[in-house]
Amino acid sequence: RAWLQRLQSLAPRQRAQTYVERAAIADASAMGLYLQGGPGFGAPAPVVGLGVGSATASWAGPVLFDASLPYRRIVLLDQRGTGRSSPITKQTMEAQFPDLFLLDHPPDTTTKTMAATTTTADETLVQRVNDAVVKATDYMALFRADSIVKDAEYIRQALIQLPPLESTDNSQTEQRQQQQNPEQPKPWGFCLGQSFGGFCLMTYLSQVAHPPQICLFTGGIAPILEDVHSVYTRLWKRVLKRSHLYYEQYPGDVRLVKTICQRLLWRPVPLPSGGILSARRFLQLGLGYLGSSPSAFAGLHKVLNGALVDPFCDDVAALEFHRSFLKRMEVDQSFDDAPLYFWLHESIYADASHNSPTQWAAHRAYEDLVKEQPDVWDYRQTCQSLDNDKVPTLFFGEMVFPWMADGEYSQLSGHGLKQLAESLANKSDWPALYDTSQIKRILHEGTSRAAAAVYYDDFYVDFDCCRQVIEGPMDKCKVYITNEFQHSGLRDDGASMFLKLHGMATGATRVP
Repeated sequence: RAWLQRLQSLAPRQRAQTYVERAAIADASAMGLYLQGGPGFGAPAPVVGLGVGSATASWAGPVLFDASLPYRRIVLLDQRGTGRSSPITKQTMEAQFPDLFLLDHPPDTTTKTMAATTTTADETLVQRVNDAVVKATDYMALFRADSIVKDAEYIRQALIQLPPLESTDNSQTEQRQQQQNPEQPKPWGFCLGQSFGGFCLMTYLSQVAHPPQICLFTGGIAPILEDVHSVYTRLWKRVLKRSHLYYEQYPGDVRLVKTICQRLLWRPVPLPSGGILSARRFLQLGLGYLGSSPSAFAGLHKVLNGALVDPFCDDVAALEFHRSFLKRMEVDQSFDDAPLYFWLHESIYADASHNSPTQWAAHRAYEDLVKEQPDVWDYRQTCQSLDNDKVPTLFFGEMVFPWMADGEYSQLSGHGLKQLAESLANKSDWPALYDTSQIKRILHEGTSRAAAAVYYDDFYVDFDCCRQVIEGPMDKCKVYITNEFQHSGLRDDGASMFLKLHGMATGATRVP
């Protein structure tokens, strides 16, 4: 506790050096790296978000307490732009790119004197905003997996503490010489990539000469062999399946969801912290509840049944929402707090010329499905038949849409941020993220060994797309396929999941 308290009084550079001295790591093989899902979310905080009190408290338990494993430290990386790594929010963007927001609050032009110069002033403001959009787009391009991997390498190198120069110990002198040798590989002992963290780990295998010795994936095999429109079409069909499963468990919610949608289509509702609750934003509740832990369906049912003050009111215009429900909507939908999740979400599929630009692929896939089967997919149509339980209103999944920057999410909206979102969606020169030849070579040579948990019914990462990759460039990756978990195996049974995958990768657990 005293050590932690002392850290608060130190400058960042001093604090970093104190961490290095505290860790006292001479060899990176004793360290493990954790890459969080996202993009746009920081790593879980020990104790608060990640159990570290025993060998079974979380996936970190075996790493810290199992003497048979060779690890001493875990690095929980706040990926750049998240957590304590200079987080990106609308507030920080306002400070860094003030011109991006010039047209959000235009000057008063009501007087004749000001009106005479309005045209020229507007043209100048528009040009300044456009220039800021270009700069902000280039800046956002620095927050993808390729940059995250480079950061992880810098941190790994910084954490390896060299023996003191004045040491007379021959073994320490030899160790210093080895560590100073740039040709001496010193990779991480292991890396665990959850969801998007697994995508980053595939970039690690693609772009770093000496990636982690053990690479573990949980729900994180990137669909690198499929075009992005097809990926989202597949995911929308998983949304259809999970929505129906939810309504099978809670059939009474079919009518309730339709009623709520009717009310919000009639008149959207302002939210306490800004933004607007529309029918389509309401249906985005599916993102957090349809593909999560086993109790997620029950959680969604509780939220829905606490939405309306009088759910039995027959007059849609008279329906009123509980204020607690409106607050809950803001908590459950994290885009305002983690805007990178919105701005960069589809870019995780953009791999140089492959899938660039993404052009709102999820939205395009949805519109195509609506055109093909409006009586199934169009919520504006399906919600009108309150008494037809056979045709429910479908929730949405892990997708982003251009309308999210039109005011429904206050921290994503405004003229400049809208243009930024469009610029990122239409960016055609994204750098490469994946190299299938290098991934295959490294795994075949045994430079790195890999194991993956692939969830058959995964709501967020399509199983068939994963299978293409694990039968192709990642054919040497040991695979644990299960439908016991959705996307949350690491959270629901982390210790067992880590030990199983680590054993598969090292050969301690034999699998076919």
